Amino acid sequence: MSSHRPLAASSFWFPFLAILGAVGFLGIGTSWAKTSLFPLVGAQGTTAVRVGLSAVVLLLLWRPWRRLPGRADLRVIACYGVALGLMNLAFYMALRTLPFGVAVAIEFSGPLAVALYGSRRPVDFIWVALAVAGLALLLPLGHGVDTLDPVGVGFALLAALCWATYIVFGKRVGHVPAGLSVSLGLAVAALVVLPVGVAHAGTALLSLPVLGIGLGVAILSSAVPISLEMLALQRLPKQAFGIMISMEPAVAAVLALVLLGERLSAAQWLAIALIMAASMGSAATARPAGARRGALAAASAP
Repeated sequence: MSSHRPLAASSFWFPFLAILGAVGFLGIGTSWAKTSLFPLVGAQGTTAVRVGLSAVVLLLLWRPWRRLPGRADLRVIACYGVALGLMNLAFYMALRTLPFGVAVAIEFSGPLAVALYGSRRPVDFIWVALAVAGLALLLPLGHGVDTLDPVGVGFALLAALCWATYIVFGKRVGHVPAGLSVSLGLAVAALVVLPVGVAHAGTALLSLPVLGIGLGVAILSSAVPISLEMLALQRLPKQAFGIMISMEPAVAAVLALVLLGERLSAAQWLAIALIMAASMGSAATARPAGARRGALAAASAP
């Protein structure tokens, strides 16, 4: 019996460590982009470099041209890619004026809304109440209007809407291999954000420092997290994956504190905790569903 214990322990710890690594690499990559690329090419240029190079990396990794899906699936993947590109652009625009952890927490309301849409069970309203309470603490409403930049909050909410749209279209191509749909989706996303980045930063996007840092950011915030999350998904049910991925706002806030020196108030930490609790509760009590692609929703998140 004892010979089976290491195997059982590794089967539990590997997916947990894989998701923790994915969230950590994503946060490190985003923090690096904010400190190193924002001053050089702005949020728009950063988005173009990050998404464009991520697309190149994943296209070379998965080589989707070898087995392209049918026209109907390609149309859905195109919509999925447009939502992905706009989500990344809106998120980086929000990061110009919002703390990293706060922006992630607001953005998390998108997938949470998709998870709770159409819910009628009493327990689901508990998660809705927690999410609303968390957002109420974060959004610049009433007497707290001077605590967060309203424009930044608007971009974070737009990113949340795009993330929700991205999930909806992603589920429609759940039968397409994840590497295929993600690589093609990122290629479409790159076509969406590249004109915006070029219009803002011009030829600065082609400078060696920008391309070098951009490649590192692309690998850290896209290629590595997607690969780790796909490995975790092979070993976890969707509900467990959803619970674990809910660590992202807290990890983002901690990394922002360590790497960027962004300190949050007690109310903001409480808001992040409430949104995480809503996400974890929603995942834990979700009805079984066959759409594995839905659990991949966070894989390409900024």
